[in-house]
Amino acid sequence: MDHQTRTELEAAAFRRLIAHLQERTDVQNIDLMNLAGFCRNCFSKWIKAAADERNVELSLDQAREMVYGMPYEAWKTKYQKETAADKQAVFEQAYERTHGEPHKS
Repeated sequence: MDHQTRTELEAAAFRRLIAHLQERTDVQNIDLMNLAGFCRNCFSKWIKAAADERNVELSLDQAREMVYGMPYEAWKTKYQKETAADKQAVFEQAYERTHGEPHKS
């Protein structure tokens, strides 16, 4: 498979994953993070980092809107639920394991 085709397939799969996460608003970021070590915010940061590496002007808020399909604060207000203390404790461990440093609240 040539590089261009592979890139196009990977991009299509990524867009489908983002669309899936936009449809599955019942899936909370903390659950994604605790189970898989990444969440919608991670995708946003990865998109922002990719833009920075390519000298493409993109704010974190713009990257978040690409991932969430709406402004981040609107998504949080509409879909984010309160987090139980036990889930938060698991999150803190998962975050440090994935990111190599404690989570900054």
